[in-house]
Amino acid sequence: MSKLISSDFLNENMDKYTILDCRFSLGDKEYGRNAYNTEHIENAVFIDFENELSSKIGEHGGRHPLPNVEKFISAMEKHGISDSTEVVIYDDGDLAGAGRLWWLFKYIGKENVYVLDGGLPVWKKKGYKTSNKEYKAEVSGKLSADTQTNILCDVNYVKAKLNDPDTVLVDSRAAERYQGLTEPVDRIPGHIPGAVNFPYGEAIVDGVVMNREELNSRFKSLTNKNIVVYCGSGVTGCVNFLLLEEIGLKPVLYSGSYSDWVSYPENEVEK
Repeated sequence: MSKLISSDFLNENMDKYTILDCRFSLGDKEYGRNAYNTEHIENAVFIDFENELSSKIGEHGGRHPLPNVEKFISAMEKHGISDSTEVVIYDDGDLAGAGRLWWLFKYIGKENVYVLDGGLPVWKKKGYKTSNKEYKAEVSGKLSADTQTNILCDVNYVKAKLNDPDTVLVDSRAAERYQGLTEPVDRIPGHIPGAVNFPYGEAIVDGVVMNREELNSRFKSLTNKNIVVYCGSGVTGCVNFLLLEEIGLKPVLYSGSYSDWVSYPENEVEK
């Protein structure tokens, strides 16, 4: 079953899901909360990207290190998420925040989680209900962890696969960052040697994700490869991870991504 659902489907099945608002901005830590307070899907729960979906930055590990699993589970339980809860996540439509949270749920083994295709913009365009009142879901039970370590890798794994002809590194950033023409946040412009570029945003057309046939065509060169997905800090790479899974491929996420890679002075980059 697809992990992407439409606004029409959600509107008809609101009572079956706990809805999570995962909007955020890399340049404005207060954006998500302010956006939620202004307007959100009715009965959606606000998720604090910086404090609940990331952890403290260190010397290595990238700009958005993964949260501690126990703390993540505790936070989600407080938002009313249990093993049996059916979840729908949305953001502003680019799937960055929603994709990160979806991936984190997948990492702990929770599969009954879906992403709203088109996010809040399409929902509003359809004329469906929104609110500016904060919604707090009731605690509904235990959220278990069955950690899926096979979907995550680190810098050492990437180094070991650099010259492996059966492995492809997928850089999810915009083309100008991949090419090293600009680098607004990380230490050195460029990309991990040998990586290919599939900007995550190019798979979203007219506000929604390409259909499955278009996704198959877009990613056809990755078929029969071991796929390692990365981005700048492990956020937008989750979008490509989600889309690759939609067409039956099984990627691995380099969670530290490019910001972790360049934190090691000995690691080479290409332009």
